[in-house]
Amino acid sequence: MPGVEHECFQRVLADSSNRIEWLRARAQGITATDVAKLSTEKSIKNAAWDKLYGNGFSGNPYTDHGRKREPVIAAWVQENFNIFPSSQLFHAQHSRLHLATPDGLGFDASGAPVLAEIKTTNKPFKKIPKNYLRQILWQQHVIGAERTLFVWEEHQDFVPVRAVPEYLWVERDDDLIQDLIDKAEALITALREATARQERYNDYGPAALRL
Repeated sequence: MPGVEHECFQRVLADSSNRIEWLRARAQGITATDVAKLSTEKSIKNAAWDKLYGNGFSGNPYTDHGRKREPVIAAWVQENFNIFPSSQLFHAQHSRLHLATPDGLGFDASGAPVLAEIKTTNKPFKKIPKNYLRQILWQQHVIGAERTLFVWEEHQDFVPVRAVPEYLWVERDDDLIQDLIDKAEALITALREATARQERYNDYGPAALRL
């Protein structure tokens, strides 16, 4: 983003252009992808398991399509809204464990960050799905943004159904963000407890199992 100075750039941990470094940095905290899953106490436990051991999901034709279309949609967002494609992983001002890589980052006339979140879908959206909304709000929390341009492109058999994507603005909601922070902190606690249990097992487990 040429000529732009903002304190958020002091909080960059990695860039997805170096995928190994980016994945390693993401694994050290709670990302928007993690937070998208956090709706109930059970979901927090499930997210902790996925974070520690993985869930076996490596993609499908729909995610592959999304990855192919995202740069095209991001270019449209940049041209029409002056929000630039972003590949940097940020941490929040008050926690290095709260992480996000927004799809797009720009700045309004006052210098405040403005984000973009890009999705592809084979179903029309009547409203933003809750898991996507959680991602959007978490990114606002991490970056310190007041609003996000949510952009989606509907497709049928992987062919876009409209000439241009659809979009709407999502304003910051601090009450919902605080709820996400609380759930993320519960996830961090669950991860620490699970790690401690594993370490105790490694130290004191039956000797025969460690021969």
